[in-house]
Amino acid sequence: MNFINTTLRLFLLTTSIILGSGSVQASETQHTRAVAVDLLIGSDDITGVRLAYRPYIYQLNDVPFFDSLDIYWEVSANFWEYGQDNNHETNFVLALSPVVGKTFYHIQDKYPLKWEFGIGVSLVNDTRFAGKNIGSHYQFEDRLGLVTDFGEGLRQSLSLRYMHYSNGGLNTRNPGVDFLNFSYAYKF
Repeated sequence: MNFINTTLRLFLLTTSIILGSGSVQASETQHTRAVAVDLLIGSDDITGVRLAYRPYIYQLNDVPFFDSLDIYWEVSANFWEYGQDNNHETNFVLALSPVVGKTFYHIQDKYPLKWEFGIGVSLVNDTRFAGKNIGSHYQFEDRLGLVTDFGEGLRQSLSLRYMHYSNGGLNTRNPGVDFLNFSYAYKF
């Protein structure tokens, strides 16, 4: 438990330093909202769909060691399914995540390729799912992925992510759920 508290405090401190040390830029030509639909392929034969809304997208400039970072907040509804046709379970998850990204390469000198990571919170409807007891309705939503923007005005994006849901040891039962996530997003 002490390790988790220390990790959370370090994350909050790092986030506040990063967010407090740069300048925010959102120009009139930049699209500041987005919607996304994701396909989830999970551990233990869990599959799902994720619908997300990003109410605020911005770029943070003059960040020490990074120059600039892309930041967005994402609210999502997740629908998980486990099992076969006539004998399956479903679960519903609501999540809120701050996400940080950084462009590290341009494909054909035009399309930015970015890494992204985020740690958010989620509320899971059923704590017993896919033969597991996940211990708590409250879970962390962690992500690490690659994103590329494309299309007119770079308004569309495709992402490949690893996502992990767990209660971070806040409960003695913490098996976690892992997903490979394919995402399409549209900025407006």
